[in-house]
Amino acid sequence: MKSFVYEESTISFVTAAAQTCLLIEHAEEHERIELREQLLRLLPVLYLRARLIGEGESMLEESPQRFVTEEDYNYILIGLRNVFGQDDAYLDVFVDQGVYTDEVQTAYISEGLADIYQELKDMAAAFQTGEEAIMNDAVLVCRQAFDEHWGQKLLAVMRALHASSTEAKEEDQYPSVQ
Repeated sequence: MKSFVYEESTISFVTAAAQTCLLIEHAEEHERIELREQLLRLLPVLYLRARLIGEGESMLEESPQRFVTEEDYNYILIGLRNVFGQDDAYLDVFVDQGVYTDEVQTAYISEGLADIYQELKDMAAAFQTGEEAIMNDAVLVCRQAFDEHWGQKLLAVMRALHASSTEAKEEDQYPSVQ
């Protein structure tokens, strides 16, 4: 029987996660519009791949090691803020444990992506150990975190990026009258 780690759905998810991490790590090498468009192509794939992961069972007694440090997180966050600039902030409806409220808050694309990056990079780094039990549990922890929080963040970021994309197109089509 093939191990959970080597199932096609797991490998596809890890591949999408690695591509996402690579794009986010090199965000400052892209113009805002180019980064936005690449994210709008990649994030839906990541979401789908996360949803398609098969069932697995934990192999370790302890949680997998975390690799992303606070300094790493802040470096990614600042890089993303620099690229998105004034387009970074968006209004979002607060969701707590699946319950929507009328409370609207300001959220940030950069923060959402940095949070997602942290989960994905921790998993990807665990994969680099080559130890099947560590890889297995890292995927399970990442998938659980997807269910608990970063899946919602991914959807919110996609919604904000989509809105930014369509607003830019509308501005190009309908120049303001002065």
